[in-house]
Amino acid sequence: MLDALTRRLTDPDATVRRLAVLDLPYSDEDDIVPLLLPRLADIDATVRVEAVRALEGYEAPEVVAALAGLLLDPHADVRRAAADVLAELKDSASAAPLLPMLLGGPAAARASAFRAVRSLRSPAAFDPAMQSLRDPETSVRREAVGVLGYLKNPAAVGELAEVAANDPDPEVRRIAIGALGYSSTVSVLPALVRALGDSIWMVREEAAQTIGKLRLSPATAELVQAMADDYWQVRVAAARSLGWLKAHAGLPALVASLTHPVSNLRKEAVIALGEIGDTRAIAPLEASLADPDPDVRKLARLALTAIALAERKTQ
Repeated sequence: MLDALTRRLTDPDATVRRLAVLDLPYSDEDDIVPLLLPRLADIDATVRVEAVRALEGYEAPEVVAALAGLLLDPHADVRRAAADVLAELKDSASAAPLLPMLLGGPAAARASAFRAVRSLRSPAAFDPAMQSLRDPETSVRREAVGVLGYLKNPAAVGELAEVAANDPDPEVRRIAIGALGYSSTVSVLPALVRALGDSIWMVREEAAQTIGKLRLSPATAELVQAMADDYWQVRVAAARSLGWLKAHAGLPALVASLTHPVSNLRKEAVIALGEIGDTRAIAPLEASLADPDPDVRKLARLALTAIALAERKTQ
């Protein structure tokens, strides 16, 4: 069996080699790593891609080092596959061979290396990520911001706030806003409030959501204003946050949203009204019991029950 498999792995036909790689995980061979590692240098990119994917879950140093080397592969599909597999690593020690790649080499390799070390939460990646916040390559900045979000180091808050406000790429700004959501300090409030006025709705949506996650009640007025945003997605995030904050000041805007044509917004408004627990919402919620969306009707019943329970506790 092994001899036949070895012959297929070295067959002159790339299709035969690729199919042999695909069969390896299902073979009786206990250790397939020695058979797969040579295929990472196969002349055919499709074989290299499948060999990379077959190595997912293996965290031996020689595997990680070989995959890290493929972040410099000339074929984009191979680089992408290697980055995806490396990003699934769980052992923080696996970050070691990736760290030298964070600040050197082509942008695609640096971005892939940052993405790979992100979930490993290696403190050694902090300084390279901070240095890369001003990288000319957008992909590198995006991944560096993601690393800082995972590391949750308060020393990054000021820089992330600056990126959230001024980076030219809206996706970088959005990710930076999300990264600020891991902070436990109110110093991020000005940056989040400023982001509610960003020209891109996805950034505004992230800011509205993050304000609620951090329970930043001083931004209640700005969240109420966000309930009039042109994009319903931003209104949904603002409604959710008003509920988390139990913001009674949001009652009029939430009640007005109960008749919005987008059911997702109506659902979120109903949930928020239940969380706030204001008895003034009872009549509007009772009207929502006739909503055309069954989920809205169900949530309205739950919200009314929550308000009744909260009222009984105060008596």
